[in-house]
Amino acid sequence: MKGETQTSQSPQPPQWVRVLNALLLGFAVFYAIELFSQAGSQDLTYNEFKKNVTSGQVAEVTIEGHQVTGTMKSAGDSANASGRQVFRTYIPEVGDTRILDLLEKNGVAITAKESGPDILSRLVVNFLPWLLLIGLFVFFWQRMQKQMGGQQGGGLFSMGKSKAKRFSRDEPGKTFADIAGADNAKKDLAEIVDYLKHPDYYQRLGAKLPRGLLMVGSPGTGKTLMARAVAGEADVPFFSISGSEFIEMFVGVGASRVRDMFEEARKASPSIIFIDELDAIGRSRGAGVGGGHDEREQTLNQILSEMDGFSPHETVVVIAATNRPDVLDPALMRPGRFDRKVTLDRPHRKARKKILEIHTKAIPMEEDVDLEAVARRTVGFAGADLENLANEAALFAGREESKLVAMKHFDMARDKVIMGAEREQNLSDDEKKVIAFHESGHALTALLFPKADPLEKVTIIPRGQALGLTEQAPDEDRLNMTASYARDRIAVMLGGRASEQLIFNEVSSGAENDIEQATKLARRMVARWGMSEAIGPMSVSSSQEEVFLGHEISREREYSEATAEKVDDEVRKLITDIEKEVNKRLKENREQLEKLANTLFEEETLEASDVESLLDIETGGDRQASG
Repeated sequence: MKGETQTSQSPQPPQWVRVLNALLLGFAVFYAIELFSQAGSQDLTYNEFKKNVTSGQVAEVTIEGHQVTGTMKSAGDSANASGRQVFRTYIPEVGDTRILDLLEKNGVAITAKESGPDILSRLVVNFLPWLLLIGLFVFFWQRMQKQMGGQQGGGLFSMGKSKAKRFSRDEPGKTFADIAGADNAKKDLAEIVDYLKHPDYYQRLGAKLPRGLLMVGSPGTGKTLMARAVAGEADVPFFSISGSEFIEMFVGVGASRVRDMFEEARKASPSIIFIDELDAIGRSRGAGVGGGHDEREQTLNQILSEMDGFSPHETVVVIAATNRPDVLDPALMRPGRFDRKVTLDRPHRKARKKILEIHTKAIPMEEDVDLEAVARRTVGFAGADLENLANEAALFAGREESKLVAMKHFDMARDKVIMGAEREQNLSDDEKKVIAFHESGHALTALLFPKADPLEKVTIIPRGQALGLTEQAPDEDRLNMTASYARDRIAVMLGGRASEQLIFNEVSSGAENDIEQATKLARRMVARWGMSEAIGPMSVSSSQEEVFLGHEISREREYSEATAEKVDDEVRKLITDIEKEVNKRLKENREQLEKLANTLFEEETLEASDVESLLDIETGGDRQASG
């Protein structure tokens, strides 16, 4: 959807700016006249001047300090001043007391003036400081106007005007057909679209459609795109603004912008107001260490009052988007405001394929490109991630000067998005061997434990912040996690450290992230998911609320120190028991571990098919998808 194009003349400068320009022009003209008046004068040396006086050629002189100006007698008539040549000379600073006697003796008319700066110098000395001050004031005033008024050119006095961008209904925009997946969200939004198209029909029935609709989802799931699709489907004006654009350093500016935005939306009714990143201004009031009279809370109060002030005939729908619904003020969620919530999940496999088809329409591809396979290997990717994947694949093809994008380019792009870009790292053979055994431990553990995610790739090429990576890809989208799956997942995390301990009889710092992730997962199993017999089905985890909300500061812990200590013991016991099982299985398959590590040391990267063909391990019959 494109924005409205408006033609407008350039604004005229203020009156005082025009006066300042006129003064500067006057000084320039005066200075030019002074230069022009002196252009016809002849400079004489002091000796030449005395010689001309003695010979009777000088008619008159004017003495001002050390400067002497005058005119020569004309050739025909000494009394005729017209046609006389003007001259200028300087008396030496040591002085010449006989020059006056010489001038009087030869009948030269003498005019004396008090020495001092000329009129131009006096003007410059008196007015230049003021001109500099005025110029600095103009400079900073214009900068302040530009910063306060933004691209709209409103200036300081329009700080309270809305910065919402209006998109016209006259030009075609996004529709639901342009968005792949999100079928449930489209169904929820279809009612809003129908209401905006036929408001009179619903009003005759006495129905009141929700004024506010909150879209919740992870970053990149298409919340903004979905809001524009609603406006495109309904064919109504669309006002878009980010929550952070309301906030300024002056209290009350955000509230004024809210009033102006809602006023414009009412004039264009039926219309849609879209507020992106609502959590920037919609956080809970009166919480934390701050007071309740700051700019953010004043802006929130104004939004609440404006949403309550709609008249029945005003068909204005407010759509907001956030990925932090837990921090929003409860007043926003009550009936009459944002009482509808639409959740945008990450796309499933079929939706990912449709999204890839949309983003690859303009990309020439080889016949070997299988978007179904790409969709299967991109579990957890949002719409923005898939768009980035398609773009990275095209960039890889461009670097190779290929005319078509092949499947290998999508594989390279996927590795870059998931694992990071390859980087050069000077590693010794000993360090490289430790990394090879570490990653081989992860890979072999993924094959030995039946409910672990299938192995996809293992590499010892440094990517991102990691010196090596083992990649796994689930067979299907997983929305639930069983205890057996979680245990096998922890086992794979501990496989690298167990491999180092088995081969080198010591461990390295490379397992830091593995231990951190394993501990977090084990603590969730024990303290939140009820997967420990000793703790039982009881939640003893700390609150997940953010500190800045202020709730956790005054809230007492709901479990004793003895329970907390028991949770720590259970987490430690769970991890150590899994580690013992990993050590046991790796020890039983040490020959395969060494074979895999040595091959990985030479090849640096192995696909899952290469690993399974290299190792003699029966895994297919035991593996099953957990869900």
